[in-house]
Amino acid sequence: QVQLVESGGGLVQPGGSLRLSCAASGSIFSINAMGWYRQKERELVAIITDSGLTNYADSVKGRFTISRDNAKNTVYLQMNSLKPEDTAVYYCKAVVRAQYGGGYYNYWGQGTQVTISL
Repeated sequence: QVQLVESGGGLVQPGGSLRLSCAASGSIFSINAMGWYRQKERELVAIITDSGLTNYADSVKGRFTISRDNAKNTVYLQMNSLKPEDTAVYYCKAVVRAQYGGGYYNYWGQGTQVTISL
């Protein structure tokens, strides 16, 4: 089994910053992509591959930065210049291979609330 534990959500004023973290643990041989999604529809916010390639939703480009520490199986989302419309539950996803030669499977975190308000 693989567990994803998120942290870093909270309440911040418009224009402020937050940094989300997501650590993967358990039966992990390798992790392909890791990413952040938000809301029930699981809108893609940002994604990063194991080689460091990134992709962002247009609404967050220039404000959010995704990064990862492969040694720690952890992905981060630095969120700057936050807006009220960024308010959402943010979910972490990892595409994990549990053993050599096995397939890749998606795992999700439990979600962390981000609220942007005065």
